[in-house]
Amino acid sequence: MTKPAPSSAPARRAIRVWLLVVAALMVVTVVVGGATRLTESGLSIVEWKPVTGVLPPLDDNAWQAEFDKYKAIPQYRERNAGMSLADFKTIYWWEWTHRVLARLVGGVFLLPLLWFLWRGQVEPHLRARLLTIFFLGAALGAVGWWMVASGLSERVSVSQYRLAFHLTLACVIFAAILWTAQNLVPRAPVAAPARIRASAMALLALAIVQIYLGALVSGLRAGLIYNTWPLIDGSLVPDGARLFFLAPAWRNMFENTLTVQFDHRMVAYGLWLFALLHAADVARTLRGGGALTAALALAAAVTLQAALGIATLVHQAPLALALLHQAMAIAVLAIAVVHAERLERRPSAVAAATGGAALRRGEQAT
Repeated sequence: MTKPAPSSAPARRAIRVWLLVVAALMVVTVVVGGATRLTESGLSIVEWKPVTGVLPPLDDNAWQAEFDKYKAIPQYRERNAGMSLADFKTIYWWEWTHRVLARLVGGVFLLPLLWFLWRGQVEPHLRARLLTIFFLGAALGAVGWWMVASGLSERVSVSQYRLAFHLTLACVIFAAILWTAQNLVPRAPVAAPARIRASAMALLALAIVQIYLGALVSGLRAGLIYNTWPLIDGSLVPDGARLFFLAPAWRNMFENTLTVQFDHRMVAYGLWLFALLHAADVARTLRGGGALTAALALAAAVTLQAALGIATLVHQAPLALALLHQAMAIAVLAIAVVHAERLERRPSAVAAATGGAALRRGEQAT
């Protein structure tokens, strides 16, 4: 059996489709993870069993055993004392589904990767990138358990530090997968000034920072307070003494609910204004094309996301709105990735496209 050349067009298309499937599964996993957090279900499974944990309790005795383990942690004693077994099953299924989806993502990434490697269809530079993504994904699973473990002994919820790190790492992996998939599309580079390329990358970075801040808000339950807009704590800018009452001062950025929510709002305003200015700059400079379409889509998505954030805040984060807000954050990130990648200079991709076209012409000639 003749192995296809690593740079052949069918191999690149197959790898791209596979990566897009993995990215889509990651979106589902992140949204279910958000629901797990919002329903306070993340501590319902108090053990980490990467293999046997795929099987849920199968009879009444097994369910009671899992419930008894949950009763031993502070969250049950301080927040859910008296919870029924039926209610426990509800939060258990959320956490179990999130964990199974995470394992599914790992399997859907690893098995095809091994197949493509065995077939010799992965180019050397792509091989290193895909292996890096795989090891980051494995680390993400360990970080997930590290996060859960923070809420099993001395807290009634997981650490907001670890929650934010877990979500941000997941989003970085998602961005890397989507970037790699888009990188496999043969196209000529966009003739854009360095200013526009840099601002597209800055928007991508800022979107990830904003997701991190949103995770801190979620981890501190800060979206359930200061539920007014545009004022926060009675003013546009809260009193400095309330923003920085913890010592040392840096702790306020991560532990003070007022400061964390204020930071999330301010970065949201900055991201929205930056996206609008970037779209105007692209429109004025490039005057059309795919880059302008993506820039306008990003500005529109950020605008919609800001509106969803305000609605989620003033309604005190109902589950449906909060999940939609989180899903929209992933959509903003995806558009930012596609837009920044489109503007990247990729002579290797152009060469691959040219080579692929020449190969097809030669096949037609023969």
